Amino acid sequence: MNRMLRPARTRAAIGAVAAVALALSLPGAALAAPPAPAQAVGGQLTNLAHLDFLLDEATPPADVEGHTTYRLAEEPVLVMPWTYADARPGGTFERVGGGGPPDPVTGHWKQGAYNADDIARAAVVYVRHWEQTGDDASRDKAYELLRSLAYLQTIDGPNAGNVVLWMQPDGTLNPSAEPVELPDPSDSGPSYWLARTIWALGEGHAAFADADPDFAAFLDERLALAIEAVDRQVLVRYGRWAEADGMRVPRWLIVDGADASAEAVLGLAAHVEAQPGDTAAAEALRKLAEGIAAMSAGDERSWPYGALLPWTPARSLWHAWGSQMPAAVAAASVALGDPSLVVPAVRDSASFTPTLMTAGGPDNGWMPTPTERVQIAYGADSRVQSLFAVADATGAPGFTELAVMQAAWFFGANHAGEPMYDPATGVTFDGLEADGRVNRNSGAESTIHGLLTMLALDARPGLGKRASALTEVAAREGLRLVQAESGTTTGGTVTTPEAWTGESLWAGDALTLPRGASAVFDIGTDSTRRWVEPVVWSTPGESSTSMWRAGNVPLGALHEQGPDQGVSPTPGVLWPRSLQHSALDDRSALRVDVRAGELVLDGILVRPVISRLALAGEGGRTELVHSSAAAPQPTRIGAEGTTTHVIVFDSRGGQVRDTTVRGSRTIVVPAGGFAIATS
Repeated sequence: MNRMLRPARTRAAIGAVAAVALALSLPGAALAAPPAPAQAVGGQLTNLAHLDFLLDEATPPADVEGHTTYRLAEEPVLVMPWTYADARPGGTFERVGGGGPPDPVTGHWKQGAYNADDIARAAVVYVRHWEQTGDDASRDKAYELLRSLAYLQTIDGPNAGNVVLWMQPDGTLNPSAEPVELPDPSDSGPSYWLARTIWALGEGHAAFADADPDFAAFLDERLALAIEAVDRQVLVRYGRWAEADGMRVPRWLIVDGADASAEAVLGLAAHVEAQPGDTAAAEALRKLAEGIAAMSAGDERSWPYGALLPWTPARSLWHAWGSQMPAAVAAASVALGDPSLVVPAVRDSASFTPTLMTAGGPDNGWMPTPTERVQIAYGADSRVQSLFAVADATGAPGFTELAVMQAAWFFGANHAGEPMYDPATGVTFDGLEADGRVNRNSGAESTIHGLLTMLALDARPGLGKRASALTEVAAREGLRLVQAESGTTTGGTVTTPEAWTGESLWAGDALTLPRGASAVFDIGTDSTRRWVEPVVWSTPGESSTSMWRAGNVPLGALHEQGPDQGVSPTPGVLWPRSLQHSALDDRSALRVDVRAGELVLDGILVRPVISRLALAGEGGRTELVHSSAAAPQPTRIGAEGTTTHVIVFDSRGGQVRDTTVRGSRTIVVPAGGFAIATS
């Protein structure tokens, strides 16, 4: 599957008129508005009304081989959320399934109405809400959703423990959806939905252990069955390593994904904390967490700037959706009492995440340049959850401050300047397009991840009020891309490659410079010093040497040697390469001369030594400055005519200074550290 797309589900277009007509004639998919919004109590942001609206009932056929659940004979009805909710006139939403329109006779969708991914994550929402508030209705819904999820799990045969992804409105399972999703059938191997099932079963068991021991015992059995599936299909490769374009990667992650494995780890960590004697769960937790931690790459100066990468075959791909890798290893470090596991999570949170925030926010894909700039709640929430988890595991307050700023995305501090979550209705919109258009549908995934962020804010007194008061981006200065084809060349050739390489994405055209050729790029005259990183296409067995300079300032030689392909799906890799030892000042012309071989460029990443993001709203202004330097850096912060509270943090998120300044003042940011100013 093309990894630049979210692998959870794809969706066929639905004609609006046909869809409405069909929906009105079929059970379960009625056109309706959510229930009257339940107003938040005591200033809480979490409102479950829209998620409640998405829930529906289905009664599966009797005696389906390999599928049953807790008290199915006594309670034959299952409760699950519809996958999608399309916006309709008058503020209403139509609940729809995937791969529509539905069959006019059977009501079946090509995919289904309900899916294991969303059932699992909705269960996590209700479990957490029940645990935070004691709400009986949330306990009941958590119970029903966990029962429904367990029904999708195959309980015997060669695929025991795996999970069927889709169910139709009438309760019929659809193991082979259209378009095809891998594995096919969906319970024939490890999958994202198996990982998310482990997440829900783990948190569900921990929550029900004392409240309902019989149900908890059932969840424990199903969790053990899922762990057995991971053991025989995935962890059997524990300790095996491979190379992917020169990067050493683990071979024992679920679907080769640190992202998928992270969501399983969240459930395993919750379960192990509640039941530390479960050695099988603890062992699976440790092995998966070790594999995720091994996906840490780069540092403050080199791409991906300390991020935990999501997919083992690709060293040049990162995506915000499902990026709970820092949250997972942080939770595992606590559950297992192993502080070493949180180290890469700290690096991701202190170095990469501020780089992402100042560059534009939780993009769907840096591959390796910020090319897929759609943003969705799943991505924004994954960053919030990771920051809070690392703050909780380390006690470092800087990550809590970053989480507040990231959570403001839901309230309008995004590139559209529009709120993505409405506390009055519980609606979370489905996404922001790169051009600022808002997708005003509100399906299960977006609703779930919006609520998970709200629950995290509500669990920490005062933070929800602070985040929701930041409603606009006032200033941003961060990493940006200069396209290769924008350069003025002597002896170069511009071509248009197929955008998707199989593991990464060309940002535009390719500029090929043979020996003796040169190019000059206008990288602008920013107000801060900058690093520059050429994004090079490297092919195994090929090499080149190029000399770079800005004006009369030499930036050094780039000796490019294509790495071995290894397990990468493509013989070749797009890869940003660090150049200079010192940062550029205000010089705008960057020149390259090729001395040997052939240099193929996608673009130039230009990254400030001090990047900056300012958010504003009725609550005032909050400003982040982040250093990518190896030494302390002076920088201006604050605004004229204001009194600003400044907290300075080191490269581990620890507080090193707390001061109040009047007007704009110079502060010193530690090497790799950051500062947050509020006024």
